[in-house]
Amino acid sequence: MDMLIAQDEFSAYGVSHWAVVAVFAVGAFAFVKIGRSHKDTAAAVRFSRILGIIAIVMYAGIFTYSMIPPSLGRSVPLQLSDLAAVTAAYALWSRKPWAFALTYYWCLVLSTQALVSPALQSPDFPHHEFIAFWAMHLLVVWAAIYLTWGLRTRPTWKSYGITVAVTLAWAAFTFTFNLIANTNYGFLNSKPQTASLLDYMGPWPWYLLPATALVFTTWALMTWPWKKFGAHYSESPPRLPSETAGE
Repeated sequence: MDMLIAQDEFSAYGVSHWAVVAVFAVGAFAFVKIGRSHKDTAAAVRFSRILGIIAIVMYAGIFTYSMIPPSLGRSVPLQLSDLAAVTAAYALWSRKPWAFALTYYWCLVLSTQALVSPALQSPDFPHHEFIAFWAMHLLVVWAAIYLTWGLRTRPTWKSYGITVAVTLAWAAFTFTFNLIANTNYGFLNSKPQTASLLDYMGPWPWYLLPATALVFTTWALMTWPWKKFGAHYSESPPRLPSETAGE
């Protein structure tokens, strides 16, 4: 009987993985079109706030599930994916430049790593863990794409500096927490059990150096083109009419 109801384990680059990549591509195109179709500020704000509510409700549900039963190794919201989800939801709701900055860099680089090397150990689709993992990762990346290319918000070197500083602070705190609690949030204290790009960067702790340099360099390369090509983009997403009335 168990054989009849058992599900295959998720496998990177299997059929379900490629299906998710296809869904991601279609969704990315759709969110850009939606953002650019907004004819007035109120429509953009209304849609982004609805998307922000969906993101935070989804994250809250996934986080609550991770707490049953509570586990020190997986129930503390210290993964960057946790912070990216909350930040993306807040960026969609508030349109704060600093929240957009973190969403832009974290989600477009770190969250998209799930598409390349997913650290997912669960039964395959349609298991709820599979759906939760991909729904959250895709939604935060779509949020970054929507804000950047849909609403035409652009990052700046100030955005880059904020994100580097916050990320280093997170890494220092999380690394210390991992040492004390014998956990591995952020894969800062050992490599993930699944295959990843870290496998090509040497043993622990040396892989942290090239990984950090690669991420910060990538973020820099994601910043400088906007100085030249971002003339039609804004440093912050559209604001409510009431917010601009006094200007």
